[in-house]
Amino acid sequence: MGVIQALTRNLVVAIPVAMLLGLAFGALAPVGWLGVWVIPLTLLMIYPMMVNLKLRQLLEGGDGRTQGLAQLINFAVIPFIAFGLGLWWFGDRPYLALGLLLAALLPTSGMTISWTGFARGNLPAAVKMTVLGLILGSLATPLYVKWLMGESIPVDLLTVFRQIILVVGLPMLAGQLTRYFLIQRHGLAGFQKAWAPRFPPFSTLGVLGIVFVAMALKADDLLASPGLLLDIAVPLLLLYAINYLLSTLVARAWLSRGDGIALVYGTVMRNLSIALALAMNAFGEAGAEASLLIALAYIVQVQSAAWYVRLTDRLFGPPSEEAV
Repeated sequence: MGVIQALTRNLVVAIPVAMLLGLAFGALAPVGWLGVWVIPLTLLMIYPMMVNLKLRQLLEGGDGRTQGLAQLINFAVIPFIAFGLGLWWFGDRPYLALGLLLAALLPTSGMTISWTGFARGNLPAAVKMTVLGLILGSLATPLYVKWLMGESIPVDLLTVFRQIILVVGLPMLAGQLTRYFLIQRHGLAGFQKAWAPRFPPFSTLGVLGIVFVAMALKADDLLASPGLLLDIAVPLLLLYAINYLLSTLVARAWLSRGDGIALVYGTVMRNLSIALALAMNAFGEAGAEASLLIALAYIVQVQSAAWYVRLTDRLFGPPSEEAV
């Protein structure tokens, strides 16, 4: 468990290592058989996240403006910016454009809550944003993909919805049942202290496994075009930069410090695990190309979130005595 927790704390290093190992494996060995591992790794990646998901948080009120602004940015602005960047940069490579769109369509993850806490923002608002973003993103993604990408790539709407049920619905049901059972047996305090911290590290194993498989499957293409990852990085960096700038401006203009920080991390942090799972499961072998971009997004996301924490007091002012 200690090794897994260390990997979780060092995703910025662990993900590039998994990418390099996958590239080396794909160059040296047959990789067709790796496809059978995609679904098990997907479930390993998603299920642990769902155990700590607090669905009851949706019933709590008092932060309607924050939640409304967050979802407006998440579903009325960022997906279209990502789509435009994809058209501009990946005009003749639709599956890379799909990867950028998938990363933009699935907002919030456990990172939203973690980084909001590090920056001393409004944690209850971040938790609610995470749950709401997950549900809305899961429902909206198939429709957006069909609408925006349907002319460039074959999109079977029913297949994408089935994959949403497989990679989101079933793990959410299993995770919530696990949560209920453990709370009933050990109490809420016992669950939060002894059990809740045990699940997220296993999600890291799933992430690293999927990244390894995606890189192995695309190894031949990458070795033939070694500048591909640098090419992918350009629109990805632009997307995150635009997202941070827009969310910060909105937060400073209309929200308090705590709510503003929650909004920034609730709109910039994407659920890359689910995006990665969808790319690998819903679009076949071609989805591995989209997965390359999403894997690279992990590095950008973690690094940028850490730097933004350092800038928080400069952008929003120091926290009040009550918030500390």
